[in-house]
Amino acid sequence: MTDSGTVAAVHVAPESGAPVVERASVEAVAGRGLRGDRYFEDRGTFSQSANDIPRDITLIERETLERVERDYDIALSPGEHRRNVTVSGVALDHLVGRRFRVGEVVCEGVERCEPCSYLERSLEKRGIREAMVHRGGLRARIVESGTIAVGDAVETDE
Repeated sequence: MTDSGTVAAVHVAPESGAPVVERASVEAVAGRGLRGDRYFEDRGTFSQSANDIPRDITLIERETLERVERDYDIALSPGEHRRNVTVSGVALDHLVGRRFRVGEVVCEGVERCEPCSYLERSLEKRGIREAMVHRGGLRARIVESGTIAVGDAVETDE
């Protein structure tokens, strides 16, 4: 994998614990999040700690989901991982602390998006937390607003 790839899927969840909704595109608002997502309205499970760690957007690698299925026999349907954007061909860990572009949107990688016990409980799939440790995706800040759509390029600004 490289530092560039493509958007494979886009998901939002309107409320904490609500099923995710797949979208062809979504509006990303700087310092706020994805319009229509729970964190945009400060209604996410971890909204209370959002001041310390920006939760504007979360991303996950499609290749990770394929490895989890292969190595742990745990299949996740699209969006079930509860990350907003699924990408292909880009190594997200390399983007921590870096600016990158997703379609029209400029983001800055904040930290790995490690799986939590909430994910394992809500999915009722034993072992999913262990399977996704250190490969649960990326939490990022939206620096410049715009639209993210399936098929958009994901590229570093450097």
